[in-house]
Amino acid sequence: MRYIKQVIGKSYVMAEMEVLKLLHDPTELITRAVQPLLWLGIFGEALSRVHAIPTEGSSYLQFITPGILTQSVVFIAIFYGIAIIWERDMGLLQKLLVTPTPRLALVWGKMISAGIRGLCQAVIVFIFAIILQIPLRMDILSLLGVTLIIMLGAGCFTGLSMIIASIVKTRERFMGIGQVITLPLFFASNAIYPITIMPLWLQIVAKLNPLTYMVEALRALIVTGNVSQVPYDIIILVVVTLSMSFISAFMYPKVAS
Repeated sequence: MRYIKQVIGKSYVMAEMEVLKLLHDPTELITRAVQPLLWLGIFGEALSRVHAIPTEGSSYLQFITPGILTQSVVFIAIFYGIAIIWERDMGLLQKLLVTPTPRLALVWGKMISAGIRGLCQAVIVFIFAIILQIPLRMDILSLLGVTLIIMLGAGCFTGLSMIIASIVKTRERFMGIGQVITLPLFFASNAIYPITIMPLWLQIVAKLNPLTYMVEALRALIVTGNVSQVPYDIIILVVVTLSMSFISAFMYPKVAS
């Protein structure tokens, strides 16, 4: 119990440090806001006029909005590994590792920070959806569910990025591998088209892709309102996120070596 309290307390401290960095330099949020705006404003608007993709009773802009939100969160989270490598090169990581702070707290702190950045992206996407007059569900329960899903999804892919950082150890290699991982994850999911139109082998890949469950939950919460599968999606995300966090905590010291 004492260890758990220590992990939670230290995680809060680490997350607070990361958020303070964001407040001191919010330009990252502004630059990362461009990508989802382009996806919705150009890609979404263009394909919504084609009517070639089945969208399960909603407009294509409604259908794609949860996918673009998920993409924004994943792109933020997956490149957290670069920050770890940068901290190592600056000597900060070695200083953290010699403190009594549990390794799991270091990982959870990064995950929480990524989740907060993801929530900022969600606000931007929602504002742009309002401007484009995309009808979304924004009641209290839906927004609370969106918050939980974003925190879990950001944590999951932050953990994955930290595992990658502990293996490749250089920023140049990480950038290449990060791109190789994020794009297939995005396109091998239900973010911009339903799983039912995929070939069988890709449907299997999509079912193994945690990004799919993140999109599915967000779409149910803010578009369709059919939340019967949301608990299942949350369980999947919780299991994967916890697994990623424990593996990341185990491999964290290897980044500094």
